Amino acid sequence: MNLEESVESLKGIGPKTAEILKKAGIKTVRDFFYNLPKDYENFSAPTTIAAMEPGKVVIKGRVTAAVSHRARFRKLTVTEGVIRDDTGFVKAVWFNQAYRVNQFKPDKEYYFTGSFELRNGRYCLMSPSAVEVDEIERSSGLAPIYVAHGKVKSTDFKRLINNSRDRFAEIPDFLPTVPAGKRRESLFKVHFPESTKSVTEAREYLAYEELFELILAAKLNRSENDKLESLQLPYHNDKINQFVKELPFTLTAAQKKSAWEIFQDMEKSTPMNRLLQGDVGSGKTMVAAMAAYEAVLGGAQVALLAPTAILATQHFEKLSKQLGIYGVKVALLTGATKQKDKLKTAIKAGEINFVIGTHALLTDDTEFKNLGLVIIDEQHRFGVEQRHKLLLKSPSELAPHLLAMTATPIPRSLQLTVFGDLDVSILNELPKGRQPITTKILAETSTRESLYPKIRETITAGQQVYWICKAIDDNPSSEATSVKSRTEKLKKVFPEYKIEFLHGRMKPAEKDVVMERFANGKIQILVSTTVVEVGVDVPNSTLMVIENAENYGLAQLHQLRGRVGRGSVASFCYLLTSGDNQPSRRLRELEKSSDGFYLAEVDLKLRGPGEIYGALQHGALDLRIATFGDTKLIKKARDDIEVFLKNPENMLKYKELMSDIKRYQQLTTLN
Repeated sequence: MNLEESVESLKGIGPKTAEILKKAGIKTVRDFFYNLPKDYENFSAPTTIAAMEPGKVVIKGRVTAAVSHRARFRKLTVTEGVIRDDTGFVKAVWFNQAYRVNQFKPDKEYYFTGSFELRNGRYCLMSPSAVEVDEIERSSGLAPIYVAHGKVKSTDFKRLINNSRDRFAEIPDFLPTVPAGKRRESLFKVHFPESTKSVTEAREYLAYEELFELILAAKLNRSENDKLESLQLPYHNDKINQFVKELPFTLTAAQKKSAWEIFQDMEKSTPMNRLLQGDVGSGKTMVAAMAAYEAVLGGAQVALLAPTAILATQHFEKLSKQLGIYGVKVALLTGATKQKDKLKTAIKAGEINFVIGTHALLTDDTEFKNLGLVIIDEQHRFGVEQRHKLLLKSPSELAPHLLAMTATPIPRSLQLTVFGDLDVSILNELPKGRQPITTKILAETSTRESLYPKIRETITAGQQVYWICKAIDDNPSSEATSVKSRTEKLKKVFPEYKIEFLHGRMKPAEKDVVMERFANGKIQILVSTTVVEVGVDVPNSTLMVIENAENYGLAQLHQLRGRVGRGSVASFCYLLTSGDNQPSRRLRELEKSSDGFYLAEVDLKLRGPGEIYGALQHGALDLRIATFGDTKLIKKARDDIEVFLKNPENMLKYKELMSDIKRYQQLTTLN
């Protein structure tokens, strides 16, 4: 079997289905088999209708009286039916699923899985999945659930996998460190589960595959980076000391240590490949300023790449003041920059020492005379190709040093595994004068209005407010209030204030205008989605309200909270929870701690690495299974890699593995 063949080569996948799958990233036969179930329905012990309690339930029954109708006020089709078993009946409701009317045959029993909840004063089974009892009872009682891709629903993918059942035997071996056939056997058991135990064992092997690739890629990265040559930038002790002495504040011990580590790296003949990670407000920009000044003193040009124009502008305004007095020529290059050609000519001639910009830095006509240091802020916001394109802008054969910065604290176990021996500097202290952020969990329905006096008090004092919502538009199947709806409601409560909204579907230029108005104090309350999560620095904002806080991850909540507390005024963050459930552990942890590194470790234990690393790499690395908390599996992978590397022939023999390694090397390296 050629795993790199188009997915269209598989049975039952025509051009239209293949196109849908390709849009979801399932382009090859390999992608198809590695599109693993996100979960399993266990139909071995369904609940009777009479015994149902609020929450997720699995029941078995027949459907009667299924009908569809259009909702009166919204463009929505509502399908309702009655499910019966020997103990009673329950109403089922589906939204925009009119096909359900013709799906159920009166003589057939089905398993239903859904949320049993109160709606409009009556308990209903909301949007339940349905599968024929005969189909389940022919199997182990475990049914895989796949992520829907457009018109290809979970049931459709299950059918397509079943069509290819006999092809699993053709899947070739992948790793040299496991028994022959282990890979095909594990993939088969994941898609066609025999028992919970067999699924666990199969997923453990596939997790081992991921860890093996990642750790091997990180090791090879370090080895290759050590072969490169870079411009050696000597340390200028007197001038750096003068710079530090004349700062209007005192550097933290962590800032001094990180700066010294960077200076030592830049003196070497191999390129620096360092990640500077610091909690929100820990002073990463100042460390970057010192690194840039040191590079310019050594005769090199510096480029700083920021993800948004507003952040690039903030960096320019701050750094041009700090470095300009020492003769450093700093320029801003964004899509809105006027006289770009003139500026780019000056950059190419070496007349500009330090260029701060957005994607405009990456265009082919942006050239440097002597690029010696590249700084990437919020490096996870950029793709691999974008980072490499900037690094290749050095006209000489010498590779520029690279300093990448992130405000997302990375758990130590994640550093060691994913980034291998990458050099990491950590800022784990806040500058003096920063006030702690008081965080409180509040029940949404009973206390939202009680926050209004606090908001009015905050704005009267000349400060600003963030109000975070989960959704952009209202959704009838969700209780979450949208950005647009909340904006209108707040305008009625606070007609005297300027209130605007911000969300990810707005055009970049529109977002920049709103953020600039907020930064300039022209907006008192900004209602936003998580688009403000990273990189927005408005010291005057001192209060944040996060609705439906239980629907966010811990790391994301911490990043959002970091948008306040950036000045010298005490700040507040209110986490509003919906429903009657007790606050989750992640909310309680956030309430008691503002230490991002501690919270990152908690997050790793609660959620696993997928979402955490996904946040770091902007979704580029898809960790389906591996858990970096599994130290035994990590140790096994590390030990096996040592053996693997002792035999150079392995690099040639396992071609699929080495092809993967090259991809992972790009994702796990910073240089």
